[in-house]
Amino acid sequence: MRIGIYGFGAIGRIIAKAAIERGFEVVAAVDIDPNLIGRDIGLAIDLGERLGVEVTNNPTVLADADVVIHATGSYLERVFNQIALTIDMGIDTISTCETLAYPYYRYPVLARKLDDIAKARGVTVLGTGINPGFLLDTLAVVLTAPFNRVRKIRAIRSIDAAKRRESFRKKIGVGEDPKVVEERLRRGEITGHVGYAESVLIIADAAGIQPTKVIEEQSIVVAEYDVKSAGITIPKNMNRGIKGYGAAYIGDREIIRIEFYAYVGAEEYEEITIEGKDYTISWRSTGTPGDMATAAVILNLVEKIKEQKPGLLTMADLIPFRPKIVL
Repeated sequence: MRIGIYGFGAIGRIIAKAAIERGFEVVAAVDIDPNLIGRDIGLAIDLGERLGVEVTNNPTVLADADVVIHATGSYLERVFNQIALTIDMGIDTISTCETLAYPYYRYPVLARKLDDIAKARGVTVLGTGINPGFLLDTLAVVLTAPFNRVRKIRAIRSIDAAKRRESFRKKIGVGEDPKVVEERLRRGEITGHVGYAESVLIIADAAGIQPTKVIEEQSIVVAEYDVKSAGITIPKNMNRGIKGYGAAYIGDREIIRIEFYAYVGAEEYEEITIEGKDYTISWRSTGTPGDMATAAVILNLVEKIKEQKPGLLTMADLIPFRPKIVL
């Protein structure tokens, strides 16, 4: 299968390298970074050899691909034209855009437009990744399988920001003055985590329910003392990172809750608790490396995307069963 990469930044390069290792052929790579344009992708991803494909800023080269993997931004309003272009070219597209994971929440009009274009061209478009896309939503739904009736779902992911790439630490303001970080978050100069509501709504959609209210909140984590982890030191009173949550309600009852912690020195784990009518089960991991796991989720779906119906899909559409949530 021939893969095109739209967005050859850190995540795009990780996906490209993983795809090649897996046996896919990367036939095109598109980016706007002048430091990448003209470079052979084999050298750009440190394979140590040329592959004969150069990074370009011209997206028409993606026409040679069977599937485009799109990885340029978090907000659908900013990347809509890019995704619309690839599907209008008749190419199945999988995007890491967090708000595309469940676009009907923030961008219902744009979502319908993408769905119309994809159906008209007979292709599939899907937003996914590790979070949102798998750990705090799809996996939570899968873990409801041994329950006849579910009362509540809670999923937590905690990562040590010191062990993540520098670009991630920058978008959560690690090491900066807390007041400056709060202001930058408020102005949208940095994003923190994007996708709390999207994860919650993937779960709700998979369960076939319509929440009466969805809440998401995010705040910074200030160091109460000097914190050291993975070679990074955060002085006392400076920002360690962020924590946040998303929750869905039916009336006054919280039925779905996802939480995300990303700060220097945080314990690494995922924990999902399913509270059923008759019993409760918890699952816990030792933590998931986000970047490589994102590439793995995307590439696992590349192999299945051709089997899906045309149109705009979410991960809820791919899960083969529907949990029963007690309302």
